[in-house]
Amino acid sequence: MKPVQALCFDLDETLLDGSRLQESIVRACDMIAASEPGLEAARLVEANSEIWLRYWPEVEERWTLGALDGESLSLEAWRRTLRACGCHDESIARLASRIHRNLGREAHRLFDDVREVFTSLNRARVPLALVTNGAADTQRDKLRVLGMEDWFEVVVISGEVGIAKPDPSAFALALDKLPVQRENVWHVGDSLATDVAGAKASGLTAVWLNRTGLVRGQGDPEPDLEIRSLSNLIDFLPDG
Repeated sequence: MKPVQALCFDLDETLLDGSRLQESIVRACDMIAASEPGLEAARLVEANSEIWLRYWPEVEERWTLGALDGESLSLEAWRRTLRACGCHDESIARLASRIHRNLGREAHRLFDDVREVFTSLNRARVPLALVTNGAADTQRDKLRVLGMEDWFEVVVISGEVGIAKPDPSAFALALDKLPVQRENVWHVGDSLATDVAGAKASGLTAVWLNRTGLVRGQGDPEPDLEIRSLSNLIDFLPDG
């Protein structure tokens, strides 16, 4: 592997721990049911899960590439959830979306190793980039809530540029603004399909963050380095 002179990161499930998001849905359903007679929280949770299984495949690409924003996605999902429970009141759908959006923001958490590692990266003066897939409003809101807006020299969000990982063009937008050669840029992410495959296609060192010890399947992209925690990166820093 080439020495690391700049680092590029994925956001969701790499820096941002999404494990509390399901809890935010349950809490939202409790609050919606409490405010609207005739609705049951357990049925709302069940319906919401069923709706997402059908609705998400329909809109994932549009959301990822910016044709559908996160607020509209959420509203339509709650609209369908409520209709499945016999409620066709648009004002209740908007209330549900707003409640869940606020609870979702409260659920945003960084993984425990993130702040320590970024402190070390800043100390070592390593240029940083973020390349993430998702709607612009959704991903920008996460960065704002977590206070991460100024952590990176460049932020590439698929919904803003109309290009998504693993397309090398998404990585190229970040590389153009990093002051090092691409062979000295490492990309760190949790997804073999988007992060590892995209990084390798872009000529970057592909670092697979495998927090849960998954086993690669036959035909899965092979990372240049596999780590279980971001803290493992500290050993590779210029000062390390």
